Amino acid sequence: MKFVIRNIKFFTFILVILLFVSQNSFSYVGPGMAGGIVAATIGVVVAIIVAVFGLLWFPLKRFLKNRKEKKNKKDNE
Repeated sequence: MKFVIRNIKFFTFILVILLFVSQNSFSYVGPGMAGGIVAATIGVVVAIIVAVFGLLWFPLKRFLKNRKEKKNKKDNE
């Protein structure tokens, strides 16, 4: 676990350094390319949100269904 925490700290440190030590890029991004970048970014964010939602919702739904079935089974006995 210490190894993972140390790696996370290291990569965070490198990321901060790279964000603050950047150089200007003198290039033109046209409207078509900018739209593609925005669409791809939104797509990645939505995919991550849907994946997290799926990983959390379906087990939760199964748990609630099983709990309800157990309660109904108890009531019928």
